[in-house]
Amino acid sequence: MKSSEEGMAGNKTSVIVFVILGFSHRPDMKVFFFILFLCIYIITVLGNLIILLVTNMDPALHTPMYFFLRNLSFLEICYTSVTLPRVMVNLLSSDTSISFAGCAAQMYFFLLFGATECCLLAAMAYDRYRAICNPLHYMDIMNKKVCMQLAASSWICGNLVALGHTTFIFSLPFCGSNVINHFFCEIQPVLMLVCGNTYWNELQIILAAAFVILMPFLLILVSYGLIISSILKIRSAKGRYKAFSTCSSHLTVVTIFYGTAVFIYIRPKSSYYLDVDKVLSLFYSVVTPILNPIIYSLRNREVKGALSKMRTKLFHPNS
Repeated sequence: MKSSEEGMAGNKTSVIVFVILGFSHRPDMKVFFFILFLCIYIITVLGNLIILLVTNMDPALHTPMYFFLRNLSFLEICYTSVTLPRVMVNLLSSDTSISFAGCAAQMYFFLLFGATECCLLAAMAYDRYRAICNPLHYMDIMNKKVCMQLAASSWICGNLVALGHTTFIFSLPFCGSNVINHFFCEIQPVLMLVCGNTYWNELQIILAAAFVILMPFLLILVSYGLIISSILKIRSAKGRYKAFSTCSSHLTVVTIFYGTAVFIYIRPKSSYYLDVDKVLSLFYSVVTPILNPIIYSLRNREVKGALSKMRTKLFHPNS
């Protein structure tokens, strides 16, 4: 649908509705994709809810590390909920259109949760640095106030990034095709529908994305550089293994999340391969959220112990 209505921020735009292409190139696989994404969504939400409940109910897990893990689990639920429900609806519907405002809202919330996760992963790396490098003063340094400030700062940073990116992109003129070759309103596919030469717009977005993604990543690298240095000074192999094991879950999540995010966002538009990017986007928007509870429950003895205690209370209350 087209119109000559006024767009956001006073720019003229002819597009008032976008069409999400999604996985329409494989109509024979729609039912399979729907069942697959439904299972992924249920497992993601339930898995992260269990992490939230377990770490909240067990007093032994009321530590800074698990405070940040609760924030991360909540983020993953929100992050997945921005895209997957809409994807599933589109798979079963012949109408895959989304309004101009709806597309902007989806992009805003996706960027909000994504940018917040970038910052939160950096805060979690800082927490691990303090725990390993300053164990005697860890609880004094990482007190409740500091943890709240780090979490709040992550959310504020995420909101500023999302608001800035979304306002900037949707104030540009859209007057050509309205078909988004993706399964949600992602930055690059939407930017490709903007009229005229978007070189400077694209450059600004890449620089902003580089700052948002690479700055937290740099902080994570510095934190782990100091952590590795401290671990190597531990004389016993058992001590080194125990120290490193507290970081392994976080490192796994960081590798998956940043590995795909850097490749997707910090590139010029000319190097986009939308069909390939569509698959890669699944890793940080779908795979990472479902892996979070699996990684933190299977590779963490404290969480496994808390899960065991919770099962005992639920199914054997008198034992």
